[in-house]
Amino acid sequence: MARATIGSATPISSSFRHLKNLSNSSPPLHVTFLRSKTSGTTATTAMSAGNVPHPSLEVIGGARDKFLSAFKSLHNPYTPYPIVAWNRHIETIFAAFFRSVPDVRLRRECLRTKDDGCVALDWVSGDDRRLPPDSPLLILLPGLTGGSDDSYVRHMLVRARSRGWRVVVFNSRGCGDSPVTTPQFYSASFLGDMYEVVAHVSNRYPAANLYAIGWSLGANILVRYLGQESHSCLLSGAVSLCNPFNLVIADEDFHKGFNNVYDKALANSLCKIFKKHALLFEDMEGEFNISLAANAKTVREFDDGLTRVSFGFKSVDDYYSDSSSSDSITNVCTPLLCIQAANDPIAPSRGIPRKDIEENSNCMLIITPKGGHLGWVAGPEAPRGCPWTDPHVMDFLEYIEHGKSASACASDQETMNNGVTERFQHLEV
Repeated sequence: MARATIGSATPISSSFRHLKNLSNSSPPLHVTFLRSKTSGTTATTAMSAGNVPHPSLEVIGGARDKFLSAFKSLHNPYTPYPIVAWNRHIETIFAAFFRSVPDVRLRRECLRTKDDGCVALDWVSGDDRRLPPDSPLLILLPGLTGGSDDSYVRHMLVRARSRGWRVVVFNSRGCGDSPVTTPQFYSASFLGDMYEVVAHVSNRYPAANLYAIGWSLGANILVRYLGQESHSCLLSGAVSLCNPFNLVIADEDFHKGFNNVYDKALANSLCKIFKKHALLFEDMEGEFNISLAANAKTVREFDDGLTRVSFGFKSVDDYYSDSSSSDSITNVCTPLLCIQAANDPIAPSRGIPRKDIEENSNCMLIITPKGGHLGWVAGPEAPRGCPWTDPHVMDFLEYIEHGKSASACASDQETMNNGVTERFQHLEV
């Protein structure tokens, strides 16, 4: 389902290719990781300043009042970068092709799944030695055809890592050069790989609190996972960005006007991934239409020829309807921050389940007036730096983590006190 990054898609026009070549003359961005240390007084002062969101932002949700104190700068206006952000398509394309890509060394781990499939987990090289085992652990889920090389993923990785967080990028089957070992890709409906990845990293770092961020299709998968796991979820907090939520509505808009350009570009990316592994699908029988999938001109054609059949759906519409994360919000029991752009061409604002978010005491929604899809070219690092969302995402995650740490300390203290009391009860005098 094409509700995801166009960062790895085919270039959309020759004029944008020319602009990209010009932007490549800028020096590469290298990253030095430092663990941040903020005094309690400074942090408290900064948080209190963000209690009232600026009118340029729509902020709602059952957890709105509970989480507002987490944010240091929501009281500032959302100010899109001039020229780039005047049009939602220009902003979307600019961010996909011209945003800087931080230089980070990654170490790949290929995780074999129960069905003999494979996903690629990219960890920051050397973190096993540098970070303590109880460092908070953040799982990043890119959008469709996206992976650890995408600029928005790298910027988030760098920011989290600079705050002392352990980060891993979850590259789905076939994405980010992740191997495909069985005749099955991933989809908006399939949560099996998500379950296995979360369980795997949890077992590897049992002392760490787990968190996740998803973009677009990755956000849809993440929210569906949160809803399905509900009270049993292993994640301590999560963030959903540019989530299409209602895939039926998103599909309707995907075939209108300029959106056809994104549709064609994403379909082309899917076909490229498919053709790399076409031999695995040679003997597929039943309703599979391998020729249609291999030569799809739209994402809907690809989903009709391959995806919906692979996952047992009678039609593409059934697949989209059943895979929409909007139906999962009511069951989410994990602290969840959702950020959407009102003018997103791929994740339409009318598909956002506002009512369910408002009624869920664990959810908060921020809607920016502009931002395009995975754009958000605004803030102090615009136009080529990180998206406007990144510092706010980390404010939220660190707020949840600090709360978890404080609860753990209180629990440890209570356990220690109970132990001392028990010893005194057995003391003979």
